[in-house]
Amino acid sequence: MKVVILCGGLGTRLRETSELIPKPMVPVGPQPILWHIMKLYAHHGFNDFVLCLGYKKEAFIDYFLNYIARNSDLTVQLGRRAKTTFHNCSRHEDWRVTLADTGINTQTGSRVKRVAKYLGRRTFMLTYGDGLADVDLKTLLACHRKSGKLATVCAVHPAGRFGEIEIRRGRVVSFAEKPQTTQGYINGGFMVFEYEFIARYIHDDNACVLEADALGRCAHDGQLNAYCHDGFWQCMDTAREHRLLNDMWELEAPWKVWR
Repeated sequence: MKVVILCGGLGTRLRETSELIPKPMVPVGPQPILWHIMKLYAHHGFNDFVLCLGYKKEAFIDYFLNYIARNSDLTVQLGRRAKTTFHNCSRHEDWRVTLADTGINTQTGSRVKRVAKYLGRRTFMLTYGDGLADVDLKTLLACHRKSGKLATVCAVHPAGRFGEIEIRRGRVVSFAEKPQTTQGYINGGFMVFEYEFIARYIHDDNACVLEADALGRCAHDGQLNAYCHDGFWQCMDTAREHRLLNDMWELEAPWKVWR
């Protein structure tokens, strides 16, 4: 099964970092956040990826072309019989990665349309290149298949911006510093689609927004299923959230299910 990852946006809310490198390539610990997302999928057995590239696509191409070299000792033989020998590679990812240029200003839905030729007309997964979670992806897929719908979104509780207090009769009975909200869900990424979704809901131009356009019409038609995830989820939209994820990595990263 293919896993499509949207990696082509400008990342303007993380401008201080994304002006230098695209947001999915911003490091969390020693590796880009994209690597962490791919590790989650591979842990659950999904290791065939299609990356929808746009802004600073060269950063992704360079990263994957040089992946083994970056994670190995190497001996370089120069001259007419040039040869590179890799030693003691510290990463052994059994991944297949398709790097697809989907344009600089293309909207999210249209990016999916542009990579349809790589999906084999089959069910596929899709997520964003800036969010981490401990989602059980096999359970998500089973939920989608059971629903019989064209699409399934993973619904999550976003983290609250402020501390939350519970008051009863004028007395504080609980206090939580920036907890996940207990009411309301948002789309946390980690979606599953039938191939038919593309033909039915994504039109042939650069302006189709996956969320507001395609998924909105899908929901109107009763073809959008929800899988509720109450575990860990955190996006990386701001410098504060970038620091938060790096702090978590140094302690005990809740999304690191592959260990």
